[in-house]
Amino acid sequence: MGTTLPTGMESGAWESLWIYLNCCVLACIAYLAVITHRAILRPQFIFREDATEQESFYTLRSLFETKGLDVNKTMLDVTLEKNNSQNGQCPVDHGNLSARRMPFETQGNHPPVMQDAHGVWHVRDYEIAKKIMRGQKTRQAGFGSELVRQLPGNFMKNEPVLYQDGAEHKAQRRELARFFTPKTTSSNYRRLMERYAHEMLAELYAKGRVELSDLTMTMAVQVAAQVVGLTSSVLPGMAGRIDAFIQQTDLDSTIAEFRWEPKAILSHLQNQSRMGKFYLLDVKPAIMRRKRKPQDDVISHLVAQGYSDAEIMVECITYGTAGMVTTREFIVFATWHMLENEALRQQYLAAEEADRYQILEEILRLEPVVSHLFRRTTEPIEISDELTISADSLIDLHIYAINTDETIVGAQPNAVCPLRELPRGTLPPMMSFGDGRHRCPGAFLAIQETDIFLYKLLAIPNLKLVSKPVIGFKDIIKGYETRNFIVAVDEE
Repeated sequence: MGTTLPTGMESGAWESLWIYLNCCVLACIAYLAVITHRAILRPQFIFREDATEQESFYTLRSLFETKGLDVNKTMLDVTLEKNNSQNGQCPVDHGNLSARRMPFETQGNHPPVMQDAHGVWHVRDYEIAKKIMRGQKTRQAGFGSELVRQLPGNFMKNEPVLYQDGAEHKAQRRELARFFTPKTTSSNYRRLMERYAHEMLAELYAKGRVELSDLTMTMAVQVAAQVVGLTSSVLPGMAGRIDAFIQQTDLDSTIAEFRWEPKAILSHLQNQSRMGKFYLLDVKPAIMRRKRKPQDDVISHLVAQGYSDAEIMVECITYGTAGMVTTREFIVFATWHMLENEALRQQYLAAEEADRYQILEEILRLEPVVSHLFRRTTEPIEISDELTISADSLIDLHIYAINTDETIVGAQPNAVCPLRELPRGTLPPMMSFGDGRHRCPGAFLAIQETDIFLYKLLAIPNLKLVSKPVIGFKDIIKGYETRNFIVAVDEE
C-alpha cells in the first residue's frame, strides 16, 4: 500500500516535486552552459555587476584595442556647443525635420469621434480621448482583458493590475508605483543600465554589425527583469524565451478561436510549450527564491500579497510585453530617426539630459509603439450636447491620430520637432504611454533606459545604418515590430 498525502496537499506536493526535479536537471545543464560561455566566448570582457562607470569604460576600451581601434578616436566628442533656441523655435532646421516612419493614420479628415457599423466608437481627438481616459466611466478593454474575464471564475482570484479597475486597481497601483518612481529608477537601476549599455556596445564592436532589435531586446529584458524580479533563471536566454511567446498567435485568436483541428491543436501546444519554458526556467525559480528571501521587487510584492504562481506568471507576461517588447521597439525607432537625420542626432548629443528626454518623448509622440487603446464604458459618457456614448460601448482610441491632433501639437504634427510647445498640462509623449489611471507606470524607466543606451550608441562616429528595418504589426500589443534593422561599426 502506498502512502497517501494529506487531503488537499496531494496535487500541490506532486507539482512541487516535479518542478524540483526538473529544476535540478536544468540547474546542472545551466552550470555547464554558464561555465562554457564564460570560459570560451568572452572571458576577458565580463562586466562585473559592482563595476564603476570608469571600470566599465576601461573594460570596453580593452575590447576596442583588441580590434585595433583607438578608444579616443572611436567615441565621438559630445562636448558640442549647445544650440540656443531663437524666438522659441527648434534649432533643428524646420526644412529638414525627421518625418514619421510608420504609415499609420493621422487625424486627417476623420471626424473626431464616430461610431462604425459594428457599434464600436472611434476617437481621434485629444481632448475627447483625455476626457475618456481620465474619467471614471470606463474599464480596461484592451490587451485581451475582456476575453480573460470570460474564463472560469476560479482561474484567477487576483486579476492582473493591467486589467483591474476601481478601488482595487487604485490600491495596487499605489503599492507598485514605488518600483517605478524617477528617484527609485535613478538610484536603483541607473548604474545597471549603464553597465548593460556598455555590454551591448561591446557586443556591437565584437561582431562588427548587429541586428539592433536583438540587441535592444536584451537590454530591455535585463532592465525590466531587475524591477520585476526575474533574476533567478535556471538557464540563460530569457530574452529569447519571452520573444518566442510574443511571436505566437495573438491572444484574442488563441482564446476566442480555438478549433479542434490538427493545425490549431499543434499551434496551441507549441504556444503552451513556450509559456511553459518561461514559467519553469524563469518565473518559478524567481518565485521560489523570493518565498525564501523576499527582495525589493514586484514578484516579492505579489508573493507577500498571496498571489498564486499562475497569477504571478500572468503578471510577468504582462510586464514582458508592456515593459520589455515596447521599449525594444521604441529604441529601434529612435535610433532610426537619429541615424537618418544628422542635425537631430547632433542636437541630441549636445543636449543636457532633460532636453534629451524631451527629444525622445517627441519621437515617441510621433511613433507610439501601441497604436490603439480600448475601453468599455460602464456609464454613459456625454461628449457634447448632441452626442453621448451609451453604457457598455467599446471605444477604440486611435493613438496615432490623437497624437497628431493639430489643435494641440500645432504645425507639422507628423514630424519630430524637439522644442514643440504644448498646452499647459499636456505631457510631451501625448497618449503614447496611455493616460489616466492606466497610464504606463514604467514611462520614466523606459525613457531613461532609452537615453542611456542611445547616448552611448550615437556617440560612435563610425556607426552606420546598413539596412532599414522591416516593419510589421503585432496584434498582441496593437503596435509595430521591427526586424532586420542592421547597424555596423565602420572600422576604416
